[in-house]
Amino acid sequence: MSLLIDSISKRFGDVQALDDVSLEIQPCEVFGFLGANGAGKTTAMRVVLDILRPDSGRISWNGTVNTELPRETWGYLPEERGLYAKMNVLEQLAFFAKLHGVKPHLAEREARDWLERFRIPEYADRRAEQLSKGNQQKVQFIAAILHDPQVLLMDEPFTGLDPINVAILKEAFLEMKNRGKTLIFSTHQMETVEELCESIAILDRGRVVVGGSVRDVRRSTGRQMVRVAVEGDPEVRWLGTLDGVTVTRHGQDYVEAEVSPGYDPGTVLAEALARNCQVRHFEIADPSLEAIFIERVGQIDTSERTLAPKAVRS
Repeated sequence: MSLLIDSISKRFGDVQALDDVSLEIQPCEVFGFLGANGAGKTTAMRVVLDILRPDSGRISWNGTVNTELPRETWGYLPEERGLYAKMNVLEQLAFFAKLHGVKPHLAEREARDWLERFRIPEYADRRAEQLSKGNQQKVQFIAAILHDPQVLLMDEPFTGLDPINVAILKEAFLEMKNRGKTLIFSTHQMETVEELCESIAILDRGRVVVGGSVRDVRRSTGRQMVRVAVEGDPEVRWLGTLDGVTVTRHGQDYVEAEVSPGYDPGTVLAEALARNCQVRHFEIADPSLEAIFIERVGQIDTSERTLAPKAVRS
């Protein structure tokens, strides 16, 4: 009972988009694809959806090959807009649902319900071109789920959304998960991944360079971090003078440092108290996904394109 991507390869001319990719995603899981521009995320999704055929390998959902599964198994939210500009919102939501076998009156009722939850019920009779990019994104999300798919794949779903609408979409994610759906999405927003995802794959040039549960990925480095905030000393100047401690980041009101293997992170707190510092925050943590991403891939990309992942087996 899982989505199994088994030894998938895909080439476009001279570009090896997917290179012997193997990946297993569990049912009812929220899974994140991370990767720089051209890493392989979109191609992987399109191969799963049977929009693209791999050169080799096999994809199955709950033991059935993806080419034999009904279309309504999948929901897909592409990064690029896929709405009919001149068609009103409710009509095209009902149209997309009908393509997946949903009866018009049921599709309209469900669409109105989702428009209400997304705080845009008044847009039901407006043309798509009259909506902001963020509201178009919400409508497109509704179009992807009206037929009640088992697996929902989303390419950069938070693009163009303000913080309030990001929060609304996150709530929708959790609702879908609670209804037994499997959610797969790509993003460059590391904090969102850490908040929502149970497992991830970091992709680079068509391969997974690291993957597994978020917890295991963060602990895989064997390193520990401390975050310290001291009243009246936002830079915590003395922190970098301690043997075994290397300052890695200065936040707005805290300092983050890496401690050497075998070094007791609690020593940092003891040092702060010995200096009579008023400690406002002290935290021992594993490296962030952003730090691991930069270490394994080399940079954070703020753009997105097409391509795909490699192997994570739990």
